Amino acid sequence: MKVFRLTLLGLFLALFSSSAQAQETNSTFFNPVLPGWHSDPSCIRVDDTFYCVTSTFIAFPGLPIYASKDLRNWRLISHVWNRESQLPGVSWNTTIQQDGMWAPTIRYHDNKFWVICEYILNGATLEDVGDGTLGVLFRTTNPWSDEAWTDPLIFHPNKIDPDIFWDDDGKAYVATQGIVLQELDLVTGELTQPAISIWNGTGGNWPEGPHIYKRDGWYYLLIAEGGTGSKHAVTISRSKDIYGSYESNQANPILTNRNTTEYFQRVGHGDLFDDIDGNWWAIVHASRCGSEFKVHPMGRESVIAPARWDEGGWPVIDTVRGEMETWPLPAENRDVPGDGYFNGDPDEIDWDASSVIPKHFLHHRVPRYENFNFADDGLEIVPSRSNLTGNYDGDISLTGQRGISFVGRRQTQTIFNFSVDVSISATQVGQEAGITAFLAQENHMEIALVYLKPCNEEAGLFVRFRSHGALRSPGAQFRLPSNWVDAESVRLHIQARDPENYVIGASLGDGEMLELGTASAELITRLDSAKSGTFIGALLGVYATCNGAGEGLDCPEGGLGKFQRWRYSPIAQYVDYDRSVPV
Repeated sequence: MKVFRLTLLGLFLALFSSSAQAQETNSTFFNPVLPGWHSDPSCIRVDDTFYCVTSTFIAFPGLPIYASKDLRNWRLISHVWNRESQLPGVSWNTTIQQDGMWAPTIRYHDNKFWVICEYILNGATLEDVGDGTLGVLFRTTNPWSDEAWTDPLIFHPNKIDPDIFWDDDGKAYVATQGIVLQELDLVTGELTQPAISIWNGTGGNWPEGPHIYKRDGWYYLLIAEGGTGSKHAVTISRSKDIYGSYESNQANPILTNRNTTEYFQRVGHGDLFDDIDGNWWAIVHASRCGSEFKVHPMGRESVIAPARWDEGGWPVIDTVRGEMETWPLPAENRDVPGDGYFNGDPDEIDWDASSVIPKHFLHHRVPRYENFNFADDGLEIVPSRSNLTGNYDGDISLTGQRGISFVGRRQTQTIFNFSVDVSISATQVGQEAGITAFLAQENHMEIALVYLKPCNEEAGLFVRFRSHGALRSPGAQFRLPSNWVDAESVRLHIQARDPENYVIGASLGDGEMLELGTASAELITRLDSAKSGTFIGALLGVYATCNGAGEGLDCPEGGLGKFQRWRYSPIAQYVDYDRSVPV
């Protein structure tokens, strides 16, 4: 009996110890770790800090660099493409919304940070572009500084999604869609010819997004397959020789949510990196759209999953979910150098004459900088002739290619409140200043102060809500009451109270909000034309326009938009169909 009791006691202690160990070794986190539009992520670790870069397509500044100590809190520390002089004339010659900076890779080599990318410029006439694909390679020793990023080394690949890899002998290789491999001369930008095909994947369409790693004497080739929609996946192969032949992993795809009903879909385009404790991680993009693929206004966001990569073996990656359980994450730590914004944080911005455009704000193409100024009473935006939609049949000053007077930030939460105090010095019909949920010129909704002259009525200021896209919402407008006209500004609101709708409204200061309507978030998802952005996500911002009046690039006199008390308040993040977590 005594032995039996001791055995039971031993079992109890063993079970208790196992449970305690599980509590010590397991930790929970929520995806996405980079919420909001952050597609095609690539990450590295240098010492105890993680660095990531994502695609920005037509937006400017482009190629954000985020730094983190703990994989949950990511500070924006710089933009790689941050000045027009790095690629003169390229932005204003970009016509299609989803062109621009595609699928960057970040690497650390020879005490330098390197970012390689492809600028897509379909239909371009610039001499340096060739067939519409422009390879760019930037470097820096100080990723916390915009100015420290070099002008790019230009090269001319035949395919998209360049990866850069340095072998032990110092040779630099570029792998691109296909998958093909070439050596790159880091002085001249010359690529060896012809490009050598090394692996075409497992049969899915569009084998692309390659990354090469050397580990335990093997060259591992990680790629994306299946396109960027419902069949998106991550596959891997390996070889003892960089040029192949490459052996496909029998467990491919090693990461996907295709053919499931999971909330996170379009899982793919990954990169692998380790932490200081030797744990491996995969970062990929995904959309919180569910199996219907209807509503995902934030587009493709960056998510992580733990990976086990035993010596001589294949990496094994956990399936992407909204709530992940894994080995211990690095201790929570926001002690990251720099003055940039932590992605997902709220905005509480009150501008004065000494202010600058916040680092996490974006323009649609390189802007006309002279149109954005600061005064003691806030941000002043000179209106552009092109409105948010533009006119592709008009002269170039109306297409938006010469800069739209718009600036905004990413929507980073499912549920949020966004409001800005707006005023306008309007004297002519069509002058307009407001706030918008903006995907692309073909997909947006806005609420604005507009100077209008309705039939049989006097001209005056109105609050107007309208939308543009394949799925439009009924518009609404009302003339400003006299007490609103006399006020310094009108507070305009865009709110998301559930994952599928935006509520649009206006108020006088802190007074009760007058709702003008509800717009489906599907409007920021469903595409209106080939010019729309299939790869991007919603921006929340401010703008001013004269809706085509004037000549050349200049609007008639007046119409200056003034903006103050910018507030973005995160409320909750959906991590599954019916589950949200407060933020």
